[in-house]
Amino acid sequence: MNSTEKLKRDNKTFPLDVLVFDMDGVLIDVSKSYRKTIAKTIQIYLKTCLGLKDGKKRLALDEAISLFKSAGGFNNDWDLTSGLLLYLLSISGFPPFSKRKKLSSIPEVVTYLSEESAGVFCKIPALINPHHLSSFLKKVRVAGGGLKGIRQTLQDSWEGWVYRSGDLDQENLVKRIFQEVYLGQKFKAYYHLRPLFYREKGYYLRERMLIPKAIISLLRKKLRLGIASGRPRYEAELALKRFRLLPYFDSVITLDECLEEEERVFYTIGKRIKFSKPHPYSLLCAIQETGISHPRCGYVGDVIDDILAAKAAKKKLSILAIGFISGSRDKTVEEALTRAGTDWVIHHPRELLRLLVPPINSI
Repeated sequence: MNSTEKLKRDNKTFPLDVLVFDMDGVLIDVSKSYRKTIAKTIQIYLKTCLGLKDGKKRLALDEAISLFKSAGGFNNDWDLTSGLLLYLLSISGFPPFSKRKKLSSIPEVVTYLSEESAGVFCKIPALINPHHLSSFLKKVRVAGGGLKGIRQTLQDSWEGWVYRSGDLDQENLVKRIFQEVYLGQKFKAYYHLRPLFYREKGYYLRERMLIPKAIISLLRKKLRLGIASGRPRYEAELALKRFRLLPYFDSVITLDECLEEEERVFYTIGKRIKFSKPHPYSLLCAIQETGISHPRCGYVGDVIDDILAAKAAKKKLSILAIGFISGSRDKTVEEALTRAGTDWVIHHPRELLRLLVPPINSI
């Protein structure tokens, strides 16, 4: 039974009460914001902090970023940036350097990295072989996925070059560069820190809506709507306010709430558990905050971690996992979502109107 037939079958007995959305790649097109921020962060890190030179051609990272997203375990863009940096160092001829020295400030980190890499003469790879990267990411998945899987696959060999932990005013160089690029002039206002690496317009200004307000409005008339996003709350609200979307949603759960729960659990049981997707925590909270008891739900996401989160949520409630592929004709994306367990794959936002009772087939 294909996904369309399955939807037709379920729609007779599965009218929805609540529909929850991921933000990036679903509500908001981030192909020119977050994804370009990843690429710009990597460029600044390799050139400014490690002294690598450009090859004959500037490295294009769009396909590599998509492969990382499709691999699962990289819903957090700071983690993806760090993982891709480690991979690039491993294929660039850069010498292994396994231990990070404990430092106390970003300028200190940059000075240290510049001194340690001064005798290294490497160029940024001009190309990434997609077959090699796909094979590498398969090993990463087998090793547990995400940054943990990358560290195990590379045996921590390049960890000393990538400062990716802690606060962005202390040691977290990856996050510091990333946030400066994404937020632009808003970086100083939010963090009360002077930008060190990027002083131009923030990449968040490149975002646009993927789902028209007319469709969101029609859905809102029949359903409770929520958001379960991996964005920090400030960045989620930045987009929602900019596009005037906040009034349409009953609940908005972000990375901030996941991190707060992680800290609460750690202080309770003394163990670190990640609550960001693919963990269903943000999705379950978004549904709970709509105020409907025993709801019939749907969740719309665009990457494997979204679908895995929805599948995990099925242990608690009735939910339809909906994969959204916007403007992508790449069959591998749809195949990856299907393998992850999606109940229905859609290619256009208006297809969501079929979830209404009675369904709306056109707009």
